[in-house]
Amino acid sequence: MAEQTTSAEALDRAEAADRLNDVASALRAGDEFSVRVGNKDVGLRPSEPINYRVDVIERQRRFRGDRETVRIELDWKPEG
Repeated sequence: MAEQTTSAEALDRAEAADRLNDVASALRAGDEFSVRVGNKDVGLRPSEPINYRVDVIERQRRFRGDRETVRIELDWKPEG
C-alpha cells in the first residue's frame, strides 16, 4: 500500500535552494534523514542505486502568462 504526504508552499529562491541543498547533503552523508512535509517529518532510508528523473514543462498562455515547472523525482528501495 502506498502512502503519500504532500505539501505546497511559495518560497523565495534562497529558501527553495536551501531545501534542495538539505536533501543533497543528506544523500551525500549516506545516512537516514527526514524531510519536512507540511507539519510532518517523513523519515527516509536511501540506498543504492537512486533513480533520478527530471521533467521540465514550459507553458505559454496568452492571458495568464508563461509558466515553467520543474519536477525532480528520486526513488530507491529503502535500506532495511
